[in-house]
Amino acid sequence: MVSKISEGIEISVETFYQPDYSNPMSAEFMFAYRISIENHNNFPVQLQRRHWHIFDSNGQYREVEGEGVVGVQPTLNPGERYQYVSGCNLRTEMGKMYGTYSMLNLSNKRGFDVNIPAFEMIVPFKHN
Repeated sequence: MVSKISEGIEISVETFYQPDYSNPMSAEFMFAYRISIENHNNFPVQLQRRHWHIFDSNGQYREVEGEGVVGVQPTLNPGERYQYVSGCNLRTEMGKMYGTYSMLNLSNKRGFDVNIPAFEMIVPFKHN
């Protein structure tokens, strides 16, 4: 698990290889990731947008950007945590992701960005 606090928001990430949804013979590797977002500020926030940078180990790069996460724009009061699970497909056995969440301070209506720490996705048999 990797964690990072930026702008008073703690982001923690765990990854899981999904062998039942992968097909190594066709260079299709599916990973799930669980993200926890915890508000350490003294004001409520709302997650507005996400922006991901995704890298395969063969040098391929892509970006994913959009509103909210898994179809919602969660609000977190001070001390609250929100958790969700999503997925990423790679063309190689290893890759990494990092990104940002665009947040809104609900007290003063100002936006700010929170860094999502880089995390690796590696099929288990590559860990030796």
